[in-house]
Amino acid sequence: MGDPLDALRPLMASHNPPLYALIVPSEDYHQSEYVSSRDKRREFVSGFSGSAGVALITMTDARVWTDGRYFVQAAQELSDRWKLMRIGEDPSLENWISDNLPDDATIGIDPWCVSVDTAQRWENIFARKQQKLVQLSVNLVDEVWKSRPLAEANPVIVHPIEFAGRSVSDKLKDLREKLTKVKAHGIIFTTLDEVAWLYNVRGSDVDYCPVIHSFAIVTTDTAFFYVDKKKVSDEVYSHMEENKIEVRDYGAVSSDVGLLSSGQLSSASKQNGISERENNNHLIWVDPGTCCYALYANLKPDQIYLQQSPLALEKALKNPVELDGLRKCHIRDGAAVVQYLVWLDKQMQDNYGAPGYFLEPEGTHKRKHAETVKLTEVTVSDKLEGFRASKEHFKGLSFPTISSVGPNAAICHYNPEPETCLELDADKIYLFDSGAQYQDGTTDITRTVHFGKPSQHEKACYTAVLKGHIALDTAKFPSGTSGNTLDVLARLPLWKYGLDYRHGTGHGVGSYLNVHEVVPKKWNHQKLLNISMYQSR
Repeated sequence: MGDPLDALRPLMASHNPPLYALIVPSEDYHQSEYVSSRDKRREFVSGFSGSAGVALITMTDARVWTDGRYFVQAAQELSDRWKLMRIGEDPSLENWISDNLPDDATIGIDPWCVSVDTAQRWENIFARKQQKLVQLSVNLVDEVWKSRPLAEANPVIVHPIEFAGRSVSDKLKDLREKLTKVKAHGIIFTTLDEVAWLYNVRGSDVDYCPVIHSFAIVTTDTAFFYVDKKKVSDEVYSHMEENKIEVRDYGAVSSDVGLLSSGQLSSASKQNGISERENNNHLIWVDPGTCCYALYANLKPDQIYLQQSPLALEKALKNPVELDGLRKCHIRDGAAVVQYLVWLDKQMQDNYGAPGYFLEPEGTHKRKHAETVKLTEVTVSDKLEGFRASKEHFKGLSFPTISSVGPNAAICHYNPEPETCLELDADKIYLFDSGAQYQDGTTDITRTVHFGKPSQHEKACYTAVLKGHIALDTAKFPSGTSGNTLDVLARLPLWKYGLDYRHGTGHGVGSYLNVHEVVPKKWNHQKLLNISMYQSR
């Protein structure tokens, strides 16, 4: 297979109008952080496999923008035909386009893979130079990706109330009250975890994330679930029917958004002889940060209510059943991690002559005998997964395990491969960042250990990180304080040594959902106490 750049550029030139540039984001139709193999378009064109980043292709240039978590990885994976653009250090994508492409240049996007917020930001900046964002009717990357994986028909699974903690009818009732409060007739949901949470369903369409490729539209009197019907069993149909949710084909969402816009989707209100405007509920709620530009374009500007999804907070605020599941799954997961550390400590003693984790070592340590077991980043990671798999309600990992030795531990989202991974070494740091999906909750845990004698610098860094965690954990702060404000407490001990880390300090975690969960933009002190927040590395 040739370089995708060479196949894409002729398509860009022959497009009407011709494209000066093509933007290839990481996201799928649902603005997902983690996407299925067939939606990894940016990885296909660039070779960069990180979960975050955006590619820009012009007729003579190719660049990838990514954040600090991936600077090292992207530099390793990108070929010499690509230039790495470091977010926060280099000009942003939109500013680079505005400054470097000709006035009136046309820039192509797939409107299904770009959010409303992002598209509008780009349009506003490009307009300064009369540059134009062109919504493509077909994705050009898909046109040249001949080996693109096929869509899988993985089954939709009902998430039992004993784990969900709230019924679908209760969630819909609460949602409709919020719609009425803002005079909205309907709302469009595009993010996979929100659809799964609202309708109490789970799936396996995206590795490590128990979600289904689906959309939802909820009005004041109807609800719709857009999904490949081959995935829907009789049990799921019954579940939807019980909750007065109509199952429709995945591809029907675009035309139905048009019907929603014209007031023709909600058949119940028409049967009652009541129009939306007579009810004074004519707005359509759209989350600008998650709704794709393609669906937004089907709505009339004067009927759009742009605001973060009301489910963002509802989903983040775990109910008592979810909180109980969160605690229980962490107990089981913690037991698996302890089993793993005990096993690994014994293996390091037997195979590498390490004195044991709690003993003061002397000298360097290598494998005792050539015939002893060779431990690698991948083989020990598999062992950890085995310990987790033995626990109740285990469904799989929540993200690819970051099992890293020595310098690899500095790569935030390092992904070891059997052919290239390092062997464990008693004289080097070993870090594992891992988690699991259990039916009653999702986990994410990182531990850093050393089976030999760490250097003074390693001790100083480790201690500074520990001090930062303690400072954040013991902080008392006024109601309304945001996480961004508290973030500095975790970094201060590192800053004293001129050190820092290029990623956030914490993130929300779903309840048997995405391991990275969006934290609502507006939250107060009490809500902060109830939202499950996990400190990252």
